[in-house]
Amino acid sequence: MAVVTIDGIAKEYAEGTTFEEIAKEYQPHYQDMIALVLENGKIRELIKTVQKDCQVSFLTLKDDIGHKTYVRTAVMVLIKAVYDILGADKVNKIKVEFAIGQGYYCSLKMERSLTGEDIKKINQRMRQLVEEDLPITKKSYPIDDAMEIFRKHKMYDKEKLFCYRRSSFVNIYCLDGYCDYYYGYMLPSTGYLKYFDLMLYEKGILLLIPGSEEPTKIEYFEPREKFFKTLMKSSEWGERMGIDSVGDLNDAIRDGKIGDMILVQEALQERRIGKIAKEIVERKNVKFVLIAGPSSSGKTTFSHRLSIQLRSYGMIPHPIALDDYFVNREDTPRDEKGNYNFECLEAIDLKQFNEDMNRLLKGERVELPQFNFKTGKREYHGNFKTLGAEDILVIEGIHGLNPATTFSMPDESKFKIYISALTSLNIDEHNRIPTTDGRLIRRMVRDARTRGTSAKGTIGMWSSVRRGEEQYIFPYQESADEMFNSALIYELAVLKQYAEPLLFGIQKGEPEYYEAKRLLKFLEYFQGIDSHNVPANSICREFIGGSYFKV
Repeated sequence: MAVVTIDGIAKEYAEGTTFEEIAKEYQPHYQDMIALVLENGKIRELIKTVQKDCQVSFLTLKDDIGHKTYVRTAVMVLIKAVYDILGADKVNKIKVEFAIGQGYYCSLKMERSLTGEDIKKINQRMRQLVEEDLPITKKSYPIDDAMEIFRKHKMYDKEKLFCYRRSSFVNIYCLDGYCDYYYGYMLPSTGYLKYFDLMLYEKGILLLIPGSEEPTKIEYFEPREKFFKTLMKSSEWGERMGIDSVGDLNDAIRDGKIGDMILVQEALQERRIGKIAKEIVERKNVKFVLIAGPSSSGKTTFSHRLSIQLRSYGMIPHPIALDDYFVNREDTPRDEKGNYNFECLEAIDLKQFNEDMNRLLKGERVELPQFNFKTGKREYHGNFKTLGAEDILVIEGIHGLNPATTFSMPDESKFKIYISALTSLNIDEHNRIPTTDGRLIRRMVRDARTRGTSAKGTIGMWSSVRRGEEQYIFPYQESADEMFNSALIYELAVLKQYAEPLLFGIQKGEPEYYEAKRLLKFLEYFQGIDSHNVPANSICREFIGGSYFKV
């Protein structure tokens, strides 16, 4: 027998009892479904068993890691259902591409087009698998045996991925004869997947999953056409270049091709920035270029590079930060915890901002403010501006796309750009890289370099940053005139060298330890590359240092 202590109460269980059995006993005390357990501070799947005395607590779908486990399991059941309905020999490739709201877009390559009837049958098969409550088993294989399994099932992307892994064993999950590798934890059986839906979207499948805030509620899906097209362009470019997965990237690094790949990727971004500049100039009446996007999107470098392109057309761009219109610190709204809420719209003096912009539009001379972040006061230091025929303001700020920000400014004078780091690279076909992971690693590296912030501090406040993005940025992204994807296909191989030492600084027992451990495992997939090949004007330089611009 082993003594298991839960909520301070000790109870005996036979050695070999699964954590799933214990979780079922305690589930009535939890509003949300238990997905994982913490055993002596270590995350365990429910299929694991009690082997010795331990302290146990539970992780539910409300926890980020519990929600990720649910999504991962749903993806496995979806792929199993696709193979069962369409035939594994008929589907050449299933790729989990990216997230759109609560949906996860999956593309299929096969001889014919996917139909609504296909989706209906796949959905029915998924629900049948859930109703049967089939076990999802896990087995550790020597890496050579695992690669043989991948080769046998034509999972060549996984075989390539594990050519570069140093570990001796690989965990493989199996469901009713279908075996696969998944990066992260899984639920113990199909019966846990109570909430999901499928729909035909563009040419692929959209798997709808509730968010972690309300784990039982699937929100109405609103199509995001511009966002989707931007993501698809990046994904298709990666495929054309032969870099669709981390294994492909590692091959390019191994073969000495990464220098050319960096130049091609940077040239592609420069061409895209030039195209946006041309569109701005051709509109004739644009005086305000509004740039908005989530944290660590590279907004500052993008605004500098866009300004250079505008200059090449004879324009005279002037950068303005919306942050300079912050209200004084004592007037800043507070959140529910009593902390200053710098993310909310009310933290900006919209009245003064609109008044200044409209006066500039009329040709008047206006003194623009500068916010002093040390004193928490808006100050004026003689920064006077008058807009001539070729002058144009490049305004950067998280609220730039919100119509309330520019409520009194004429629409024809505004050009709105949404920028984000939309990672199109996958670990492998069935394991996507969340765009938030790329941005978190970017921010961690930059904040350690420029602000002296530890990785622990960056991870600790990331959930708050994400909530602000969901509330103040993402709802307005489709209103943009243009979208720009700042993700670079090679950047994680560069950031790896900078991020790993920071993550190793987080100690076991600290709340951020599990996220640090997950990110370290994630970075293990990448072969590192030296930063000397990264151009000085690259968006990557905003984070690792050495930029040509003041960022």
